[in-house]
Amino acid sequence: MDEKTSHMMMPTGISSLDPVIEGGVPPGSLILLLGDIGAGSQEFVYTSVMVLSGKMKDNPGDTKKVPREIWYITFTKGKDDVITEMTRAFHPDLTRGLSGLKCVDLSTLYFDSSIIPLEWYSEKDIFSRLQSRGGHDNILAALASRLSEVPKNSLIVFDSLTDLSTMYAKEGLWGDFAAFLRGLQRVAKEWNSVIYLLLTKGILDVPRELEIADISDAVLFFRWEETTGGRRQRVMYIEKFRGLMPHLEEKDLVKFAVRISSNEGFDVSNIRVVV
Repeated sequence: MDEKTSHMMMPTGISSLDPVIEGGVPPGSLILLLGDIGAGSQEFVYTSVMVLSGKMKDNPGDTKKVPREIWYITFTKGKDDVITEMTRAFHPDLTRGLSGLKCVDLSTLYFDSSIIPLEWYSEKDIFSRLQSRGGHDNILAALASRLSEVPKNSLIVFDSLTDLSTMYAKEGLWGDFAAFLRGLQRVAKEWNSVIYLLLTKGILDVPRELEIADISDAVLFFRWEETTGGRRQRVMYIEKFRGLMPHLEEKDLVKFAVRISSNEGFDVSNIRVVV
């Protein structure tokens, strides 16, 4: 990969990863972060968001080094929950830029179409909430509307696609959901933005999980592996990456050992085989 191409990359913010993937990921990428429970996909996102937020604070408007904005979209969590989780788990040096994070909380719409009692998720009066209760199609429409507000050259996080996908799988509306993702994959190029989709491995049935992976430009798979001595090790595989895979294969950069710490966040070791 030449110098000109590397300058077009959007950094992940993970200092141990960006140098070995030529500075970051191609803008316009829809990236599926598929993970076993606790294997590091959430920490990957948190570290990326925290580090890039801090760099945006230090380099406002410099889209060669940082995204223009970071939008964090949730379907069951509140903004305070997301910020609190990061500030409790990681050092203040990592979380210092989070005040600039754009959080979109769609949990009200998500729970409106469920049997969850209104008082569990809304402070508005019951009559107002009953009037607003709607179907699942309202969520995708609201999501599309909010995404249209995101400026180009941004980073967008879906936390999590698991929440959204299981809802559509159960309701027999999978075709609409898959079409939405295909449209998102296409328009991401026009937006010149990177989109992270967090999905827990094994929740959906295999064909639907594979369809999401097929739609995505990249698939990063986070899993647990047993090492010598019976110890468990987090591992990240780059299973697919349009526009990057040949370079990664040439350098044998498709598997990384993962370490997570409060000071550094998500960190990888540039090795293929974990021993």
